Amino acid sequence: MSLRDKMPLLARHEGEWIGTYIYIDAEGRVLDRHASHLICRFPEEDPNSYHQTNRYTWDDGRTEEYQFPATYRDGKIWFDTERIKGYAWEVDDKTIVLTWYYRHEPEKYLYEMIQLSPDGQHRARTWHWFDEKGELYKRTIIKERRKS
Repeated sequence: MSLRDKMPLLARHEGEWIGTYIYIDAEGRVLDRHASHLICRFPEEDPNSYHQTNRYTWDDGRTEEYQFPATYRDGKIWFDTERIKGYAWEVDDKTIVLTWYYRHEPEKYLYEMIQLSPDGQHRARTWHWFDEKGELYKRTIIKERRKS
């Protein structure tokens, strides 16, 4: 069985996604906003792997790009990159949950919920950022639509 078979909801996310990331503090004040272009794919050379490319663009012309390869095991996909470490799993036929931390701040952690619309054309994602005491200090709200 391939990863597509083991995680059918994740397989439905394959393709390109265009959206907007909005970062807010715990009181709801906007901290940052930028455009996104994500590419979700399943490399043919390894049936148990996943790869995501995230590209961000700000109104001032700044850009960033990150690669997130992952491997399937124990019912989850596992990320272990220079930037993040964590894993994701399917909760039901619409929801994926991801938990991770940034390598440069290992004492803090994030939980993300990803909702895919029934027609597979829209995603809603929220991140909850927790500090070293386990207190929520920031959220990220992401709205995306399928490009291809």
